Amino acid sequence: MRLAAGAIGRTETALGAFYRRLCARVGKAKAITATARKIAILFYNGLRHGMDYVDPGASYYETRYRERVLKNLRRRAKAFRFALQAANTLTAEQVVS
Repeated sequence: MRLAAGAIGRTETALGAFYRRLCARVGKAKAITATARKIAILFYNGLRHGMDYVDPGASYYETRYRERVLKNLRRRAKAFRFALQAANTLTAEQVVS
C-alpha cells in the first residue's frame, strides 16, 4: 500500500492532492502512511460493501479544501466577534500607476 501511496502522489487525482497537501504539512513519511491508510479504507469499502470509487479529481479536492478552511476561519473569527471581509484586490495596472 505504501508503494501505491507514493506513486499516487504524482497523479492529478483527489488522492494525489491529499498526499501533496499532507506532504507539505507533516512530511513525506507520514503523508505516505496516511495516504496508504486512505487507499486501504477505499479498498475495504469496495470489497465489503460493493462501493465503487469515482475519483472527483484534484481540482475538486482543492476547492473543497479551500471551502473548509474558509468555513473554519469564519467560525473562529465569529468566536472573537470579528467578521471576515473580502480583500480589495488591485490589478497590475493599478499597482504600476
